[in-house]
Amino acid sequence: MTLKIGDEAPDFEAVASDGRRIRLSDFRRRKNVVLYFYPRDFTRICTAEACGFRDLRAERVGGDLEVIGVSIDDDKSHLRFAEANGVSFPLISDTTRTLSTSYGAMTTVRSLVGLMKRLTCVIDKRGIVVGIFVDQLRAAIHVDGVRELVGRLT
Repeated sequence: MTLKIGDEAPDFEAVASDGRRIRLSDFRRRKNVVLYFYPRDFTRICTAEACGFRDLRAERVGGDLEVIGVSIDDDKSHLRFAEANGVSFPLISDTTRTLSTSYGAMTTVRSLVGLMKRLTCVIDKRGIVVGIFVDQLRAAIHVDGVRELVGRLT
């Protein structure tokens, strides 16, 4: 599936590595959501991206922004990664690749090699995709793009 700006974001339900049950529809009318897919915990670019989103979330006075990270790493890896980097937002282990496939972050070829695309979706309070960022090697494309976009959202 290829999402486009203006599409309704596919709803999902998952359990984050810290045990929180996450359902996208729970954020409707309350928060804008940054849902980002990344290849691996503890890699240089993925760590920079997670820390950038951690800081962006902290900047948003009023708490109207939720960040959710998704990779195929297991919950133990996510918990270590979150602790090592001060990440308090939910990290989801998508070992079945269901969530990443529904958002276009996993293709058949990527699934075979075990890596998902670095993809960030910004979803507004209505549940509509208002931004999509794709770049494998530069976390700043994602973080700076999201910062600029969410600054314009109400």
